[in-house]
Amino acid sequence: MSRQIHPEYLVSTEWLEAHISDPDVLVFDCTTRIVPDAKTIYRTEPVIDRFVEGHIPGAQFIDVQKDFSDNTHRYKFMLPPAEQFAEKAAAFGVADCKKVILYSTMDPWWATRVWWLFRVFGFDNVAVLDGGFDKWARENRALETGPARMRAAGRFQPILRSHMVADRAEVLAAIGDGAVCTISGRLPSQFVGIDGNSYGRPGSVPGSVNVPAASLIDPETKTYLPIDALRQRFAHLPIEGKRVIAYCGHGIAASADAFVLAMLGYENVAIYDASLSEWAADDTLPIAVG
Repeated sequence: MSRQIHPEYLVSTEWLEAHISDPDVLVFDCTTRIVPDAKTIYRTEPVIDRFVEGHIPGAQFIDVQKDFSDNTHRYKFMLPPAEQFAEKAAAFGVADCKKVILYSTMDPWWATRVWWLFRVFGFDNVAVLDGGFDKWARENRALETGPARMRAAGRFQPILRSHMVADRAEVLAAIGDGAVCTISGRLPSQFVGIDGNSYGRPGSVPGSVNVPAASLIDPETKTYLPIDALRQRFAHLPIEGKRVIAYCGHGIAASADAFVLAMLGYENVAIYDASLSEWAADDTLPIAVG
């Protein structure tokens, strides 16, 4: 079945360079690094130091945890209250007349996580930079150093799209339900429980299928695969006309799956926000290994 494609969700470095001086184009670096930690297995840090050393001209920096996550929640990177998101977005200059471009370094799913957040709160004029900062720098395009330049405050009115967010109860009810396809964005070895952060118990949500976020990206160029190749990544899955729930460890890598599915025209896609950080830590919930 032919599907509508949304190319507007992804912009090229050529496009951004041509529009970099447009005052209605807002660019954001969303890079976060994962650092091994002997006490907590790992910790996450905003990569503001690398931003100061060099970033796309005019870009601002989003601290995904501090700015756009619920910092009162026990789990990391949870969806923030609508009022918090709106306040932060407006402070960054976001308004209805603006186009938001997101990028990250190394792992592109930090940008897609923020893309998903904007869409959850009703803002659709948002896109991801294909290839991110890696491609921009590799092509020797202009860079700017130092802290971000302040922008005039915008006005952001959030409209929550709750259907884009799944919780534990929905994921549990989806097990064995033929009307729902649950997808893990983790690496195959993590999906079967061989390695990686187990979040308490190794494995996956029973009945879920594995489409690693990393498999959607060209490892050399950091760009998304051609649209036909992306379609093939999901072609074997029973998702036509069904509800799709994507998950990973914290709903970060899963956002790349949700992003690609949106580009392919699938609208009934949600992210299990707490993902395995909640699921694997709860012994009352089933888990599959192997």
